[in-house]
Amino acid sequence: MEHISKYLTKEIKLSSYEDKLFKSDLMFDDHMLVWFISGETKIIQAESTFIFKTGDTFLIPRNELATIINYPKNGLPHKTVVMHLSTERLKKFYEKTEYKKSIQPQQKIYRFNNHPLLESCLNSLIPYFDMEDEFPESLATIKIEEAINILRLIDPSVDGILANFDAPGKIDLVDFMQRNFMFNMPLEKLGYLTGRSLSTFNRDFKKLFDTTPQKWLTDKRLELAYYHLAEKKKKPTEIYLEVGFEDLSHFSYIFKKKYGVSPNQLSLNR
Repeated sequence: MEHISKYLTKEIKLSSYEDKLFKSDLMFDDHMLVWFISGETKIIQAESTFIFKTGDTFLIPRNELATIINYPKNGLPHKTVVMHLSTERLKKFYEKTEYKKSIQPQQKIYRFNNHPLLESCLNSLIPYFDMEDEFPESLATIKIEEAINILRLIDPSVDGILANFDAPGKIDLVDFMQRNFMFNMPLEKLGYLTGRSLSTFNRDFKKLFDTTPQKWLTDKRLELAYYHLAEKKKKPTEIYLEVGFEDLSHFSYIFKKKYGVSPNQLSLNR
């Protein structure tokens, strides 16, 4: 896989994937504003799936679990301008900005299809990636604050996300795991998202599920894969990434070990 990232600053980059596809399970520490120059991205969350293409812009909040699959398209690489809206940057912005503190956070992906203001803001960064000199911090601040102001103009409810600096609180572990088992995240991050230390997460998990997180996660992903193959009539190549596996051969091996039939055989017998 050929992946090229050019950074103006640690918060602004031009990202390009040349290969067939790139899949990752992510939880961002920063809010991410992404504008598509070319290519396509599929974002899979517990209850929603999004497809983004050339010209689209989206904002994905921090601490959101997602499977992200990037594809080249029409002979062009998957190419995006990505802006990190860090907590540090946002705190400084909102210290000098009036906003409605009563707005409740909406933990969702915000989609801005071909919006001219956002596109103009992010497109204006392109020439700077060819600069040999260092990109001035003062200019980075201007561009990031311009993007934030445009987001707030388009959708004032975005303040509920951008101005919320709270860490996740302790939540129901069973409900969280049932909705998010398909995401390959370190247990430390799963613990963080449920408001627990790693040791507390493991202890609570054992008490509630009577097994280890690793075994439970594998079994749940295989169950979901079986459902997609047997009931939804999908092919193994269509589902193994989305249910939480990284390698098709490994998926086929452990699927057959559990069910006594390979995913391909189950798919052919549909």
